[in-house]
Amino acid sequence: MKRRPRYKRRERRLGAALAVNLGSRSGVTHDLSASGVFFETEAAYHKGNRIHFEINLDTPWGKAVCDCDGKIVRVERRDGSLGIAVQFSEAKPRSKKPRAKVRAARIRRAKPRRRKR
Repeated sequence: MKRRPRYKRRERRLGAALAVNLGSRSGVTHDLSASGVFFETEAAYHKGNRIHFEINLDTPWGKAVCDCDGKIVRVERRDGSLGIAVQFSEAKPRSKKPRAKVRAARIRRAKPRRRKR
């Protein structure tokens, strides 16, 4: 009697084509879940390596970026490009605005103006 392979996925996947920024290279997501992502790129990576990348998101509130760190769990060849499966170790969303400008705007709003006498 043959055993069925154990289903390893912990989270539900969502098919989405989102831009991935890998520093000097780029890619496009194929599917995404709370625990990881699968994307295609021209860049060469190896299974087991750590990776940092950004996923660009278009939301109803404006553009945002998700800073992601993770471990490459699978690499497969696909029609001249590579498919990379990454398990997230950390994923933090942030707005597309530069952080320094956002902080400066908060500081300006927080300080009341003094009246000149």
